[in-house]
Amino acid sequence: MSNSTPEITLSARHLARSFGSKRVIHDVSLELKRGEVLGLLGQNGAGKTTTLQMLTGCLLPDDAGKNKCSIEICGISLSRQPVSAKAHIGYLPETPPLYRELSVNDYLMFAARLRGMKPAAAAEALVQTVQRCGLEAVGKKIIGTLSKGYQQRVGIAQAIVHSPTVIVLDEPTVGLDPSQIRDIRALIRELGNSGSVILSTHLLGEVENLCDRVEIMQAGKLIYGGTSASMQQHGSVSGFIVSLRNPPPLGELENIPGIDSVEQLSDTQFRILHKPEQTPGDALLALAAQQGWRLDQLTPLQATLEDVFVKITNAEKDIEGASK
Repeated sequence: MSNSTPEITLSARHLARSFGSKRVIHDVSLELKRGEVLGLLGQNGAGKTTTLQMLTGCLLPDDAGKNKCSIEICGISLSRQPVSAKAHIGYLPETPPLYRELSVNDYLMFAARLRGMKPAAAAEALVQTVQRCGLEAVGKKIIGTLSKGYQQRVGIAQAIVHSPTVIVLDEPTVGLDPSQIRDIRALIRELGNSGSVILSTHLLGEVENLCDRVEIMQAGKLIYGGTSASMQQHGSVSGFIVSLRNPPPLGELENIPGIDSVEQLSDTQFRILHKPEQTPGDALLALAAQQGWRLDQLTPLQATLEDVFVKITNAEKDIEGASK
């Protein structure tokens, strides 16, 4: 769903949380827009789960309800009107809250009724949710007998049965096989079309495949925020890989105007870096033709999300280390 002025469905300001004397979340602020899939990316132990528990009202932030700290769901204060605010939230914790002895249909009907839905509305929602999550074939089966992939689908189904505006998913694909991951990702993409989704993950492929925007968390702090595309550009480098069948000595490549460094990757392949404002590729092509270097390939370098993630988190570690 797109609006000229996107609606803010979730707004969190200055969240902090301590356990005993240990501060685990430091001044976290973020927003989620309608029709957006936001990835909360970070290594295990970064504080993602604690943050999601606060956003869903399962865990109180420090100073909850005070002017500085606030969480609003669709404009409703989570601290002052928790029941109204939570009515707009669907939450799948890292461990799905399933009653393994119930059938899929009975459990989802129970979840719908817990959300305050009338019996007729709950029955209609059950049919739609089972279809949406691909659970038609297992509706009468006991949850405990299902595969982990199907149990994860049931977990997502209980989170969306009441058609919430904000869907919060904590590590939704952990422990699934590749086929199950593909199915769950397709479902999450579909959910992002009709509502707003925030999901935590430490899997970079998850961000690349699913998320419109990403926030990187480290040691309880948000250290980077931007679109998935801008994140990739953040770590971009100016350079290319070149293959030469009859390569010259390394020094001749290094002497081409605009080239900063040359790294020999194999007998015929080189990694060449240059200044962003320079374009030495044309000079290299001309020299290769003139000198008989027999250029086979020239491929611009593109940073992977893994490169960018490591660059961002290492830079933050360096800043923290310098400040101590």
